Amino acid sequence: MLKFEILQTDAASTSPTHARRGRLTLNHGVVETPIFMPVGTYGTVKGVMPRSLHEMGAQIILGNTFHLWMRPGLDVVEKFGGLHQFEKWDKPILTDSGGFQVWSLGEMRKISEEGVKFASPVNGDKLFLTPEISMQIQTTLNSDIVMQFDECTPYLSVEPKTKGLITTEREARLSMELSLRWAKRCQDEFARLNNPNALFGIVQGGMFEHLRDESLAGLEEMDFPGIAVGGLSVGEPKDHMMRVLEHVGPRLPLHKPHYLMGVGTPEDLIAGVKNGIDMFDCVMPTRNARNGTLFSRYGDLKIRNARHKSDAQPLDVTCTCYACAGSAGVSWDQGGREGFSRAYLHHLDRCGEMLGPMLASIHNLHYYLNLMQEVRDALDAGRFAVFVSQFHADRARGV
Repeated sequence: MLKFEILQTDAASTSPTHARRGRLTLNHGVVETPIFMPVGTYGTVKGVMPRSLHEMGAQIILGNTFHLWMRPGLDVVEKFGGLHQFEKWDKPILTDSGGFQVWSLGEMRKISEEGVKFASPVNGDKLFLTPEISMQIQTTLNSDIVMQFDECTPYLSVEPKTKGLITTEREARLSMELSLRWAKRCQDEFARLNNPNALFGIVQGGMFEHLRDESLAGLEEMDFPGIAVGGLSVGEPKDHMMRVLEHVGPRLPLHKPHYLMGVGTPEDLIAGVKNGIDMFDCVMPTRNARNGTLFSRYGDLKIRNARHKSDAQPLDVTCTCYACAGSAGVSWDQGGREGFSRAYLHHLDRCGEMLGPMLASIHNLHYYLNLMQEVRDALDAGRFAVFVSQFHADRARGV
């Protein structure tokens, strides 16, 4: 089941964008959009308790089809009736198709019309993943949003004769057309399985606008309930990514939810919203947290820097997450003093204590989720342009 409503647009602005405020109803709950979706690759968001996800306002999380197929295996998940009961998450889940992970295997995999043959990165077993098998796996996982199996078009060529060069138009076309054929096979198998959830198609085409248009037209003809934009943030320069996003985003069907896959920084999310994107995911908040990089309203902070050794401030003086404000949930600039200091986070990082990346992950995810809440509030109030201007000014101020 999927129902999508557009509640507000950016029409009130003097320079209106394609930003919109929506509501997505799925089998396991309602999702207010625009939304950021924390990534839970193996059925868990790394270093974050499910209770913490609820407390920070997570409405939907991701699972990784490829990795869950490898471990623990479908037989285990099936005993629990799906991923929700297995990981004890009672809100919606989106699963990717496995296409990106297969792409990332590089020379370990062989792509054909039928599917992809590869060696398991876990035990070396020879495996074969097809659009049909991807649909079967995701049906067993019982995710609320299922992604079509696609080939992620790389920015750099994978053909030996052009290795190291930018992917050619011919390569991008062949990849895009293969993904379209696989999309139809996914749709047919999804229907055969009588999956009660929602299947999204994925726009591919590399850095070529006309190929993106052809991909979108093919997916619209198949009438998927939701549309994703894939193949961005795969090594291309930021200006190329933005060029494609600004071309594709406003052309996506207005009455369907739009999902930008694997992107990105806070600035990327705001750019996505301006171009009509409703849903985002990225490993950046948790991965950066584990590597000592924290996001804040006033820019990014490197907690490993020596200048934080005795700093009594929280990571972000305006943040109400547990790391910054403690259980009271009152930010530093509102008089709260129960959170952890930068000095303490610096100490934990230097000592390799696991609490360090746990607190950092809570903070970064809270920042991303709160940013989307502020976007929704601004759209509801007809103040999106003012919000965007203040967002960029604050981020440029620095910590």
